[in-house]
Amino acid sequence: MIAMSTELFQFAPGREGYYGEFGGAFVPEILHETLAELRAAFDDARNDPAFWREYVDVMVTYSCRPTPVTYCENLTRLLGGARIYVKREDLNHTGAHKVNNVMGQGLLVRRMGKRRVIAETGAGQHGVATATMAARLGLACTIYMGEDDIARQRPNVFWMEQLGADVVAVTDGTRTLKDAINACLRDWAESMADTHYVLGTVCGPHPFPRMVTYFQSIIGQEARAQMLRITGALPRRVYACVGGGSNASGIFAGFLDDASVELVGVEAGGKGVDTEQHAARLAGGRGCPGVAQGYKSVFLQNHEGLMHDTCSVAAGLDYIGVGPILAHLHAQGRVRFEAATDAEVVEALRLVIRREGLLPALESAHAFVTALKEAPHLSGADAILVNQSGRADKDIFTVAEALGDERWKRFLREKAAR
Repeated sequence: MIAMSTELFQFAPGREGYYGEFGGAFVPEILHETLAELRAAFDDARNDPAFWREYVDVMVTYSCRPTPVTYCENLTRLLGGARIYVKREDLNHTGAHKVNNVMGQGLLVRRMGKRRVIAETGAGQHGVATATMAARLGLACTIYMGEDDIARQRPNVFWMEQLGADVVAVTDGTRTLKDAINACLRDWAESMADTHYVLGTVCGPHPFPRMVTYFQSIIGQEARAQMLRITGALPRRVYACVGGGSNASGIFAGFLDDASVELVGVEAGGKGVDTEQHAARLAGGRGCPGVAQGYKSVFLQNHEGLMHDTCSVAAGLDYIGVGPILAHLHAQGRVRFEAATDAEVVEALRLVIRREGLLPALESAHAFVTALKEAPHLSGADAILVNQSGRADKDIFTVAEALGDERWKRFLREKAAR
C-alpha cells in the first residue's frame, strides 16, 4: 500500500470527504447509494495490499511505468539559474497521465462486477484512456464530449471510436467540459446499476477527489525517488498545470510532506486574467467558493452563483472549477497558483520543442511557462521539476494554427481539395 499524506486524508468526525471547507458530495438522493457502494469498494481495495501490487504491475507492463525524468541541459544553459528536469508522463500508453487513473478505476470496476463505463472528456486524452481501458478489460464504453471540444480534438475522437467507444457530442451550454460532465452525471443517474462513471479528474463528489489522487500519486512517488537518485536532493520547486488538477495532485502527492519543496500550480490565463476570457480560478483571486457538479470548491461564477464561460487554448484546462484538495492546499498556503496566457503558452511550446526536442501538450506547456520564467531567478545549486502531463499530438491543429504554419495550411487545403 502506498504512503499518502496522512494529515490530508484524515477526515474530521462527520466531515468525511471534506478538505477544510471544500469537498463533500452534493448529489441527487438517487446517487447516494451508488456513491456509498463506490466508497466501500475503494476503501476495501485501498486496504488490500494485493490491489496496489496488481495496479503497479499493470502500469509497468501496459503503460511503460516508471516514466523517466529528463534533464533539460539546453534550456538550463540558455536560461541560467536552476537546473530544469521534466517528469515524462507523456510517455505513458495513450500519451498522457490520464491512463494512471483510468486503469486504476478499471481494476476497481472489475472488482465491483460492473459491465459498462462512462466518462467525460475535454482535451480527449481521458476519453482515449477510458476507451483503451474498456477495450482491454472488455467493458462497454460511452464518452461524453462537448461539441466544441470534439471539433478541437478530432484525432482523439477518431481513436476513441476505433477503440469501440460510443462518443456522444454534448450541445448544451458552452459545449465544453462542464457540459459534458453534466451529461455524464445524467447518464449515471439512470444507469448506475451496471455502470461506473470513470471521472477523469480530482473533482466531483467524494470519493472521486481522493480516489483519483490515490491512483495519480504514482507520479509523485516515482518522481521523488528519481530526483533523489539523479540529483541527490529534492527539487526546490515542482510545477504542474491545473485544470481540474489530476496531474498536479498526482505529482504534488509525492512531495506534500516535504516542506522544503514549493509546489506551483499553473492555470489557464487565456487572453489574460484581467479579461473575462480565461480559466484562472485561484491565480489572481477571480474564483470564489461555491457548489457545482457534486462538490464544493472554487469556481468562476458571478455574484448570483451562475458559472462564467471559460476560455483557453488548451481544452483540458478550460474548466470552471478546481479540485477541492487543491483549493484547500491553496487556502493553506501549501500550493502557489500562477496563470499563463495563451500567447505565453505557444511561445513556451515553441522554445521547448526547438531546444529540447520535447513535445508537451498545450496543457503541460502552461507549467513550462512559469518554470521557465522563474528558473533564472534561482541558484544553479537548485533543481526544479516540471510535470509534462501529456504530449502534443492531439494539439496539432490548434498549434499549427497558433504558429501560423503555412506548410501545414497548404497540406490541409490540398487534402480537402482531393
